[in-house]
Formats: sequence, C-alpha cells, structure tokens
Amino acid sequence: APLLGNDGSLLGVLYAGDLLNRDYEIADKVKDILYKGEKHNDKDVGTATVFLGDLRISTNVINDDGSRAIGTRVSEAVYDQVVLKDESWIARAFVVNDWYISAYEPIKDISGKIVGILYVGLLEQKFTDMERETTLSFLGVTFAGILLALAVSYVLADSVTKPVGRLVKASKELATGNLSHHVKVKSRDELGELGKTFNLMSASLRERDHELRAYTERQLLRSERLASLGRLAAGVAHEINNPLTGVLTFGHLLLRKCKDGNPQREALETIVNETTRCKRIVRGLLDFARETDLQKVSADVNDVLRESLRLTENQALVNNVEITGQLNQQLPEIMLDKGQIQQVFINILVNAIDAMPEGGALNVTSGFSPDGKSVFARFEDTGCGIAAENVGRVFDPFFTTKDASKGTGLGLAVSYGIVARHNGTIEVRSQLGEGSAFTVKLPTNERG
Repeated sequence: APLLGNDGSLLGVLYAGDLLNRDYEIADKVKDILYKGEKHNDKDVGTATVFLGDLRISTNVINDDGSRAIGTRVSEAVYDQVVLKDESWIARAFVVNDWYISAYEPIKDISGKIVGILYVGLLEQKFTDMERETTLSFLGVTFAGILLALAVSYVLADSVTKPVGRLVKASKELATGNLSHHVKVKSRDELGELGKTFNLMSASLRERDHELRAYTERQLLRSERLASLGRLAAGVAHEINNPLTGVLTFGHLLLRKCKDGNPQREALETIVNETTRCKRIVRGLLDFARETDLQKVSADVNDVLRESLRLTENQALVNNVEITGQLNQQLPEIMLDKGQIQQVFINILVNAIDAMPEGGALNVTSGFSPDGKSVFARFEDTGCGIAAENVGRVFDPFFTTKDASKGTGLGLAVSYGIVARHNGTIEVRSQLGEGSAFTVKLPTNERG
C-alpha cells in the first residue's frame, strides 16, 4: 500500500504478508467449507492442500504417523498438467497414503504467473466401503431369497409327497388283502379327495367281498372304460397337435411364397415373428437367474419402439388409453438384441396400460441424453402412480402392486437385467395418483 505525504507525494510503500508455510488455517477452512468436517472410519472424508510449486506448505493430508504431510511433493503427472500446462486435473489420485477423488487447480500471482497448486480431495474409501456394503446386502438378500425358495419348495413338495406316500402304502396294504386299512386325509385338495375316494373304495371292497365275482366284473368293465377314455384322450391330443403343427408349418411356407408388397405379407410376418418371440419370452424367466447370450444386431431404437407399440395398441384401445409419441428421427443405430429390448418395452407399456384401468394418456418419446452418450426411450402415463416407499422396489424380483392374477412381479426385474446386460439403465419417476415415467437408456458407443 502506498504511503503519501500531506501534499499527496509518494513517501514510500507499506508491505506486509501472511506466511502460508505451515499455516494450517487456510487448508482447514477450505476443507470445512467443502466437507463440513465429515469423517469415515475416523478419517476426514475431505482434504485440502496449498502447494508452493510442487511442495506442500499447508495441508490437512495426514502421514501414517499422524503428522501433517508438510514438505511432500505432488506427483510429476499432476505438476506437468497443472503448473506447466495451466490445466485443471480432476481424476482419481493416490495422495500420500490413500486414494482420493481429487481436483487440482493452478494458483496464480497478481501478474498471472503460476506459483502453486490448490488441491481438494474426497476419500475414495468411503465409496468403496459403500459398494462393498451394497454388494454384501445384495448377496444377503439373494441368499435369503434362495433359502426362502428352498423352504417354500420343501413345503410344497412335502405337501404332495406325503399324501402320495400314504396312498402308495395304502395301495400296497390293499394289494396284500388288508381291506381294513384307511388313508389319513389331512387336506381338502385333489389329493385329499383322492384319499377319500380310496377309503370309500376300501370300505366298498370290505363290504362286498362276498360278491367278489360281481365286483370283479364291474372292475373289468370300469378298466375297459378307463382304457377307452385314455385312448380317446390320446387320439384327441394327437389330432389337435397335428393341425397346430400344420398351421405353423404352412405359415412359414406361405411367408416364403408371399412376395414383397403383398398386403398379406405383414400378417404372415407377424405370425412367424410372434411365434418366435413367444419362445424367447418363455426363456426370459431363466434370464433373471442365469445369463444367456445376447443376439446383438445393429438396430434403430425407434423401429423397436414402433413394433412394440403396434403389438400393444389393441390392448390400449380396449383400456381406453390414448398413446402419443414424439420419436427423434436422428437417433443412430446401436448394437442391441431386438427381441429382448422389445420385451423390455412391451413390459413397460403393458404395465402403464394396466395402471390406467379407467383410461388415460400414455406418451412415448425417444431422444439423446444431455451428455450425448446414450439414447433413451421414455414412457409417461397418467395412471395410479407408485407410492414413494415402493418406487425403490419396483425392480425387485417378485415385487408387484398388481393383483396376483395379473402379475408375477418378474417383468420389471427381467427387464432391468436385460437393460443392464446392454450396459444401459432404467430410471423411474412416479408420484402416487399422478402417474409414472420410466426411462430406458442405452449407450451410443455400442454402434453397429
């Protein structure tokens, strides 16, 4: 600052400075402003450092012995980029003794000369611990689900095998001539009815043993009728199977003979394509437990959307749902499994239609994500919406808000797995009573 005389002439200059070396207040203040003193496992989540050149002169980065890392140097790569090239460094970096998600910016004097570096970093261990805890939680849920499935399977199997075992034992007793043996009936289902029938048969045999000849004749007649019924059933099954196979075979033959431009070709292609897709849909139940190979081809997401809308338009009409769409025609072709992505779109469309039993509007759009790294398909409905506590569970296996007769809770779980295997994401936004929006994003870097 200038020192002036009474007449305004310059008498001298007052010069003062604050020594930053080992002045920890500035580094600690930067850390407190950014990270509010947050800690993880007794370690500061955030750190800050002031470098003079490449040397730490004020820092809260801690050495292994608990002292501040004063006098340590920044890495050569960071120094070259920040000091020599005057460029920011934002990346994962190893700082003294831990990995940090770090940012380095040049410090310049009043003349614009770079004299040092300001560093702030976020402890990476916090996120790796969160990732590990999430993984363990998922494994725990998966293991619990497996145990529950095994328990349910055991109960179901036990409820079938025990009554069958009692029937087998009773049959053996009956075969040895013990007509007084009874089956204990503990259920009211078909097996229970079978047990009651067996007991009635045993009582009838016991009461009518003296009429063995007449009983034998009746049994022979009954056996003949059962055999005839069996042959009839087998014949009916054979006769039904043959025309069904013929329909599928002739569908392929007609498609081969049908030339392009024929108005019947689209209907024939729908028969063939949807028959093939049915096979893939059945196989989709296995995809949540084990992965199958993706049949990726270069395709336009808009084409898959149009085909999915065409296949669900009748259901939308029946439910009085009006479908509108704004598809971005500039989308590039990307590599995807058309059948599986179509299954994802149809699952979301059907769920949206089911969410509007009294009718409503469904808007389908496509476009680029703001960063340009993915294309998206968004489905927005005016249906019943999803409760806030359930939004995070919509992709859980077997979770559904539908009636048991309308859904198994596997559709969105399988869809989530399909999109994840395409390196994409599904996002959901919903408010109870105001509708839902599902957005499927697929990366553009997997182009054909």
